Amino acid sequence: MKPLEKAHFISNWIKKYTEAMPTKAKSLVIGISGGIDSSVSSTLSAMTGLKTIVLSMPIKQKSSQHDLSLRHQEWLVKKFNNVEKHTVNLDKLFETFENSLSKFDSNLGLANSRARLRMTTLYQVAAANNGIVIGTGNKVEDFGVGFYTKYGDGGVDISPIADCNKTEVWEIGRELNILQEIIDAAPTDGLWDDGRTDEGQLGLTYKELEEAMSNPNSPNREKYEKIRKMNLHKMEPIPVCKIPN
Repeated sequence: MKPLEKAHFISNWIKKYTEAMPTKAKSLVIGISGGIDSSVSSTLSAMTGLKTIVLSMPIKQKSSQHDLSLRHQEWLVKKFNNVEKHTVNLDKLFETFENSLSKFDSNLGLANSRARLRMTTLYQVAAANNGIVIGTGNKVEDFGVGFYTKYGDGGVDISPIADCNKTEVWEIGRELNILQEIIDAAPTDGLWDDGRTDEGQLGLTYKELEEAMSNPNSPNREKYEKIRKMNLHKMEPIPVCKIPN
């Protein structure tokens, strides 16, 4: 399937999903970061014709990242008349959270808490608009190496692009004329003050990860498997203690 065909297929799938819900969703709520995944996912959501609410939720954000999310918001609003944009600054909320838990300091914990605060915000907005939360994770992140926050950006109602590799998301983005600056930007989760990239954290590019994911003989397979093993707890069902009869 060609990239543009995939885009229409995914957008139609989103719409059909909402129509099949026992209580039809009246809106689609999605967080945008200025990255390619959220930019494509929000555009595909807007293509449904349903009310699409896009939220930029900066928390001590690098200005370059936040500027891209704002530019994408503007691009969406100009292109689609069913898009509603909001910026919800979570700096003060995060500072209160951080100060309240100062006895339990953890840089990794605080990074993940940013994602969880954003998830909570998305669900509040969805509740206020009879909506569902749209995920932005791709196949490599969601089912390969588990590169997302448990109960953070992994906490969504539907995952439209989770069967697309990162390279496929870029291809769809080009076909949808997503801003070139977003396509060219180094992927980042936006959870760290130093603006570290995905490649810097994972030690592999997305192209290398995709190749290792599909090829057991890949020179990067061992590294891929190591990352995957550490994050399997996110991708597998929650363990349940089964009581014998």
